[in-house]
Amino acid sequence: MIARLRLSPRLLGLIALCLVPALAIAAPPRLVGYVGSKDDPAHIEAGKLSALIYAFAHIKEGRVMLDAHDAAAFEKLRALKRQNPKLKLLISVGGWTAGGFSDAALDAASRQRFADSAMALLQKMHADGLDVDWEYPGHHESGITSRPSDKAHFTALLKAVRHAMAQGSAKPGAPAHYLLTAALADGPFVDHVNLKAVAAQLDWINAMTYDFNNSMTKTTGNHAGLFASAVSHKASDRTTARAVRQYEAAGVPANKIVIGAAFYSRAFTDVLGRDHGLYQPYGKYVASYPWPQLVAKYIDKNGFKRYWDAKAKAPYLWNAKTRTFITYDDPQSLRAKAVFVKRQHLGGIMYWEQSLDPHNTLFDALAKGLGR
Repeated sequence: MIARLRLSPRLLGLIALCLVPALAIAAPPRLVGYVGSKDDPAHIEAGKLSALIYAFAHIKEGRVMLDAHDAAAFEKLRALKRQNPKLKLLISVGGWTAGGFSDAALDAASRQRFADSAMALLQKMHADGLDVDWEYPGHHESGITSRPSDKAHFTALLKAVRHAMAQGSAKPGAPAHYLLTAALADGPFVDHVNLKAVAAQLDWINAMTYDFNNSMTKTTGNHAGLFASAVSHKASDRTTARAVRQYEAAGVPANKIVIGAAFYSRAFTDVLGRDHGLYQPYGKYVASYPWPQLVAKYIDKNGFKRYWDAKAKAPYLWNAKTRTFITYDDPQSLRAKAVFVKRQHLGGIMYWEQSLDPHNTLFDALAKGLGR
């Protein structure tokens, strides 16, 4: 007879755990926040974050610089690492209307100057990486200098930074790997970006999937919509899902795409009343309201009624009397984005920006949705 070995349920369970590959336990998607000098670190829930990106450093005479005021603000963020030692702190250079990129990327010498100064800044501030927010290569809508050659030069600039980072990591006490990210838009605003080549140099892309409709567009609309609205009939109308498809079609790996969430709104008035003002011509762009102001004065208050665009997964407000339309993100739309990120196996979600949600209402919706 052959003896049968009988194992206890507890032992069987331990064996099963040992057989599960370590890689099968996937880390949750990244949650990345942009912060500025107005942010109080005491209100930041560092334990739920993957990275914080300080905005902004600027380019002066081709070099990456951080003003004394901003340096002091960034220094305060370092205390958050006591709460979360895995938290990465990056410095973003650029932003809307911030010039100097096209000149800095123009030739090998200027790119080296930019890269060396960026590396020196990271070392001085004990930062974990650099975020490049050039808005946008080959475009001058924000009033900056641009050139057709920006497309090739942007990739070359990132390569120079990546090389400088590798050299910096070789120094005693330096991080083994400095992070390099970039804030990029979508649609026509990346027609001078080689997305595949750029992505190869980056740890991830902070996709600015918001401001789809603003003072520069001809109609209202969901400024941070996840999908196309039922009343949007143009293939050119920008959405988060379309941006992701554009990136992936260009060769960007899904796990390097971190989509954007907006902690602020866009408001328009003198709007045509059809479809409660959604995707309609308007007479005047009004303002951008932060989340607390929306809650206090506008969401189902003072003549405004909240509507939910079920197809786009986006809320909006309509005041029929004043013909004012407001588009924004809220906890419901952010939960939908978190589901989308997990289903599409994307890199995560970033938000702009921390001070616009002082009570962490939107932040908590993102963190819970992503499982952080």
